[in-house]
This record gives sequence, C-alpha cells and structure tokens, in this order.
Amino acid sequence: MSMAGNLRKVTGLGRVGGLRKVARLARRRPRVDLSHPARSPLGSSVVNCVTYRDGVRVPEAGDLVDVVQRVRKRGGGFVWLGLHEPTDQEFAGIADLFALHPLAVEDAVEAHQRPKLERYDETLFAVFKTVCYVEHEELTATSEVVNTGEIMVFVGQDFVITVRHGRHGSLGPLREELESSPEQLCKGPAAVLHAIADHVVDDYLNVIDSVQEDIDEVETDVFAENGARADPGRIYQLKRELLELKRAVVPLSRPLEELASLPIRVVEPEIQAYFRDVSDHLLRAKEQISAFDELLNSILQAHLAQVTVSQNEDMRKITAWAAIIAVPTMVCGVYGMNFEHMPELRWTFGYPLVLGVISVACVVLYRGFRRSGWL
Repeated sequence: MSMAGNLRKVTGLGRVGGLRKVARLARRRPRVDLSHPARSPLGSSVVNCVTYRDGVRVPEAGDLVDVVQRVRKRGGGFVWLGLHEPTDQEFAGIADLFALHPLAVEDAVEAHQRPKLERYDETLFAVFKTVCYVEHEELTATSEVVNTGEIMVFVGQDFVITVRHGRHGSLGPLREELESSPEQLCKGPAAVLHAIADHVVDDYLNVIDSVQEDIDEVETDVFAENGARADPGRIYQLKRELLELKRAVVPLSRPLEELASLPIRVVEPEIQAYFRDVSDHLLRAKEQISAFDELLNSILQAHLAQVTVSQNEDMRKITAWAAIIAVPTMVCGVYGMNFEHMPELRWTFGYPLVLGVISVACVVLYRGFRRSGWL
C-alpha cells in the first residue's frame, strides 16, 4: 500500500475510540516527508507545517512525529501546523500526537463556535470569528455584506495548531509577515496567537470601514429629495449583516481580557502587553458597531416618518382636488334633476352663468388650497 494509503488508513479512524486506536498504532505511524511543500503530512486539509527556532524557519525532513520529537528534544523551538476544515479522521492523529483535549478537538472539527478561550492543562484553545466584506456594485435588500468564518488555535509550549473554517481568513500573509520579524517570532507560540488575534481584529476594523460606506449611501438616499421612495429593505439588510458582525466581535472581549491580564503559563507577561493593545482595538470596533446600530435605527425611523409625511401630503392633495371637483358635481347634479320650474332654466344666459359660477368657485378653492400648502 502507498504512503498516502497508509496515512488514510491511520487517520480514517472514527470518533469513538479513535484516540485509543491511534495510541496503539503509534509505532506504525506512516512516515511522510515534510520537506516537500506540496505534500500534505496528514491529508488534504493540511495547509502548512513549519518548524521555527529562535524566530527563524528551520527546514525539517521526515515524519511529523520525528519533527515534533526533535523540537522537544532540542528545546527553544516550536512547530506551526496549519489546517483547513479537517475531518474527524484527519484530526485524530494530530490530537493524539499533541495530547489535545477531546472537547477542544470536537469544537475545532465541528466549527460554528462562539469566540472563546479555554485552558486544558498546558494547552490553550482559542476560537476567533473571522469576517470579510463582500463587494457589491449596488446595495439591495438581499445583498450579502459580511461573510464570516472561524479560526481555532491550539497553543502549547512547543506547538501552534491553527484550524481554519471558511473561504477567507488565510494565514499565509500573516505567516510571511511574522517570518520577516524574527525578533517577534522568537517569543514563541504565544506570539503567533497574538498575531492571529491582531490580524482578526484588524479585519474587523477594515470591514467596519466598508460597512460605514454602505450606511452613508443609505443615509444619503433616505434624506434625499425623494427619500420616502427609498427601499427600506436595504436598511433591514444592513441591520441583519451588522448583527452578524456583532456576533463575531462582542464575545471576543472576554477572551482577550483574559489573555491580557490573567496569568497563563504559555503566555509570557511581555506578550500580554500586546494583547492589551489588541483589546483596545476590539473596543473601538465594538463602539463603532454600536454607533452604526443606533444610526441605522435613526435612519429607519426617519424613513418611516418621511413615508408618513409623504402619505399625508398625498391625502391632502386628494382631498383638495375632491373639494374642487365637488363644486361642478353639485351644480350639475342640481340642474340634472329635470324639474319643470327651475331658476334660469329658460333664460338665454343661464348656461354661461352656471359655467362662470363653477369656474369662479373652482379657481377660488384652488388658490385657497395653494396658499395653505395643500396643492
């Protein structure tokens, strides 16, 4: 059987008893060359696996187990393993190798979690909601404005495991940025956790800036001359998308506060200062989202008030024209009763007189309604 076939055989174990079976098969774990950039050590879900020592990428050859053992034997380095939407079978071997807690493993595979921070013995498990702005030519009542995903991070003394869910939030550029700053990367796995948190919060701020442009556009349309004709569905859609953004941003406050203040073994006090900076940025994002929510409520109320005013103006116009039309209707109704003895019925100038009276009455009513602003 091929190397990939052996790998699928080991990582294809089910959830029930999977970790125990992997432990028994540890001696028969497949050997995969990690030096090949296009080869996935544990299946197609693995994006990258890199070893760092003193803030510098160290090329490693051989099996993932051997790489981890060498890192732990030498000390002073760590492994960064990145995955994208792994399955239970693909993650089983990794969970056994790094002694990850089953509850954290389940959360990482299933996704759809709230932002949180959990501590399992010597391992931290953090969940971040990622967001991206969906570009659109014109905002409609069905436009998707915000798309969300998730990044789960396992942090230990000598490893970082990132599990990404969603079509955005790639950590490739972040990895390159960290590798260009060895002085930051040499601070260990906690520095990677901080970089991911900072990256996620910066994306929040970028999306908020883009959402603000949509809100400004809607606000301009509502308060334009024909604002009552604006589509209220766009306001509701923005509020729904803003709620999605709020679900990603607000719950992250407590995890960042814990990382910035509580004593955590894998997070050095020096790194905690960086987390306080990220927490400040998150606070700014929360304040902007709350302000946007209030602004959209005000815009919606203003739009409803404009619709009410517009309807009142329409009703006044209808009422005014109905009053003007009532004059000829009344006169014509009187002379249409066909009585034999009626004033001016046989008078030569009776017809022009009636038309004149109707015209004068209609003009007087029209001018009166115009002066009062009804027409």
